[in-house]
Amino acid sequence: MSAVPIQAYLALALILFCIGLYGALTKRNTVIVLISIELMLNAVNINLVAFSKYGIAPSITGQIFALFVITVAAAEAAVGLAILIALYRNRQTVNIDEMDTMKH
Repeated sequence: MSAVPIQAYLALALILFCIGLYGALTKRNTVIVLISIELMLNAVNINLVAFSKYGIAPSITGQIFALFVITVAAAEAAVGLAILIALYRNRQTVNIDEMDTMKH
C-alpha cells in the first residue's frame, strides 16, 4: 500500500484556497463570502496536517495548530452569522454592496 504524496495534499489545498479566494472576492452574497473564507481556512488546515506528517521532523504540532484554526473558524462563523442576521433585520438584504454605510 503506497502513501499519498505530499504533492496531492498541496494540490488539494491549492484548489480549495483558490475556490475560496474567488468566492470571497467576486460574490455579492455575504453568506457565500463566509463560506469561501471557511474554504480558505480548511485549505490551511490541510497544509498544516500535511506538513506535520511529511515535514523534516514529523510531529503532532500541525494537528494542534489545525485544531486552533478550526476553533477560530467556528468563532468566525458564529460572529459573522450573528452580524449578518443583525444586518438583515436592519436592511432586509445580505448583499455586500448594499451595506456600505453604518446608518440606514
